[in-house]
Amino acid sequence: MTSPALERRLGPLDAAAIIVSNVIGGGILFTPPQVASLVPDAALFLSTWVAGGALAFAGAMAYAELAALRPRAGGEYVYLREAFGNAAAFLTGWTSFVAGFSGAIATSAVVMVFYAGRFAPAIANAAAWLVVPVVPGRIVLTLSPQTITAVAIIWAMARLHRRGIGPGRIVGNLLASLKVTAFVLFIAIGFTWGSGSVAHLSEHAPVAATGWLLALIPVMFTYSGWNAAAYVAEEIREPVRNVPRALALGTAAVIVIYVLMNALYLDVIPVRELAAIDRSVLDVIADRLLGGSAGTIMGLVSIVSLAASISAMTLAGPRVYYAMARDGLFFARIATVHPRYRTPSSAIVAQAIWSSVLVLTATAGALVNYTGFAIVLFSGVAVAALFVLRTREPDAPRPFRACGYPIAPAIYAIASAAILVNGLIRAPGPTGAGALIIAAGLPAYFFFKAGRAAARRDT
Repeated sequence: MTSPALERRLGPLDAAAIIVSNVIGGGILFTPPQVASLVPDAALFLSTWVAGGALAFAGAMAYAELAALRPRAGGEYVYLREAFGNAAAFLTGWTSFVAGFSGAIATSAVVMVFYAGRFAPAIANAAAWLVVPVVPGRIVLTLSPQTITAVAIIWAMARLHRRGIGPGRIVGNLLASLKVTAFVLFIAIGFTWGSGSVAHLSEHAPVAATGWLLALIPVMFTYSGWNAAAYVAEEIREPVRNVPRALALGTAAVIVIYVLMNALYLDVIPVRELAAIDRSVLDVIADRLLGGSAGTIMGLVSIVSLAASISAMTLAGPRVYYAMARDGLFFARIATVHPRYRTPSSAIVAQAIWSSVLVLTATAGALVNYTGFAIVLFSGVAVAALFVLRTREPDAPRPFRACGYPIAPAIYAIASAAILVNGLIRAPGPTGAGALIIAAGLPAYFFFKAGRAAARRDT
């Protein structure tokens, strides 16, 4: 009996909405101060966001060719497997599971509870009901109204997406539409009726080239997710045409919103003041623009934005683990497709379990802080896979070819390498920790590889 397969039910706008929801989340609320501290010059600060957007678009076009060539679930896992072998592919999937998707979902859920607490304070109470030591003195499992509510959000999204690509698509599109509308209105109101000063945009300060490059790590982390459509390529109708469309449309929309949002930030407050903010930038800007009503409005905007991000990551991430398991490089059960809903239901449940563990042990934030390194690394290697496959398979049909090849993808790959080397030199702690998270996947890879070899011998 043939096992059930994933269904192609997504169109280009659905996939573009996944990109927008996946990218625009907590990053744009919290990383601009980090970037401003490294680049305290207004024009150069904005240039990091323009450069990051240009790099994201170049990467998206490279992924578009790869996705049209290999329209399978899993995104860069598939491209790295084809170009560089199973070990490289496994490590990107490992990082996605351990931190990239699961950690981001956990962090977003906790932040969402924080904003929801403005309307229902009891659910955001962090006072512990129960504390269970996991690693004495280091990691404890904490049950509190805050953590229980965050876990409930994770499982609500998991249940939604487990029950079919259709229900997930409807909710995801609705949340993405509300998110984009809210940000566009906020930008329009800010520039039209705000009390900012254009003079803030001309403030200058000395900036080291290494500082500018280092700032690109949080910028690229904030742009991460532009490749989300590639993860669900196996569920997109006419993928050779629609995946490139989705990648171009979704990435372009994100770039416009991000550049305008950061321009608005600088219009309202000077870049040096922006660097000193230690909470959501959007809250500070809203306080200046909207006064007393800012808390309520921004709370609602943030809740919708974070819900959309959690939804998109709940949809995209499990397709990576599903692809790994289908290749025998993850637990076999993760490769199962629900016979009725046609979703990788076990992979969705596995991601929800690990995200919940990260919430309850309060370890998600640290993991996410360290994975900016991994995101830049693996996206750069995936773009490099384009050159490998062009050389290895010169006659393969390519219904879509990356715009600006070979220059644009080469710039992306070289820029990624420069960002990584600079990060290792200038900030060896966080980048080194990111490298250790990746390296920790090697024992797991050999474990699953041995299991696959044993299974083949038995058959």
